[in-house]
Amino acid sequence: MDYFSDGFAKALNLLLDLHPATISAIEVTLVSTAWSVGMAMLLGLPAGFCLGYYDFASRRLLRLLSDTLLAFPTVLIGLIVYVLITYRGPLGQFGLLFTMPGMIIGQTMLALPIVISWTAQAVERMDSRCRMTLLTLGANPAQLALLTIWEARYEICMVCATAFGRVVTEVGIAMMLGGNILNATRTMTTAISLETSKGEFAQGIALGLVLLAIAFILNALLVFLRRRGRQ
Repeated sequence: MDYFSDGFAKALNLLLDLHPATISAIEVTLVSTAWSVGMAMLLGLPAGFCLGYYDFASRRLLRLLSDTLLAFPTVLIGLIVYVLITYRGPLGQFGLLFTMPGMIIGQTMLALPIVISWTAQAVERMDSRCRMTLLTLGANPAQLALLTIWEARYEICMVCATAFGRVVTEVGIAMMLGGNILNATRTMTTAISLETSKGEFAQGIALGLVLLAIAFILNALLVFLRRRGRQ
């Protein structure tokens, strides 16, 4: 096990010395994940609110579809987006393949069902008396929607944190759509996969430690939000 202890020591040195390739992978991961989750929240929050708040004919079907997409294979998401943005695809003219924007599109599709389904669930769990009170006070539809979202703010923050945690650890979509290009689209997960296949464990361990730190921070945030939501 000397190779592991040596790799761990080298990993710490890479982090402390701010090794360029290691820092680049961390930066690409955080930037692409932030953009992906931001886009997913922008698109999914209104959709999830409508699914959880309003009652309409196809509501159950749409909710079932959204919940089903939670288990959608990530490699299939990568394949679908790859077909769309490849040079022979309908969006090929934009040159999105093996770029950060192309990778963000795929990761947004991964996070979108999480945001929609969990937002709908958070809105459904709200006390119905809250809505009746707001209507009694004369709130218009826009005010009613904003106040409902405000009441569910801790649950929505939990949705955002969960989506972030799911996207930041994704490897298949990042590999297929980003191409694992150094200093451009190489994320922490794709870098770990590459370095491990080469038998170079130091950078993989270093990036793994960063991922563990991110997981710890996200879990601590989720625990905090759960406690605040129950108060």
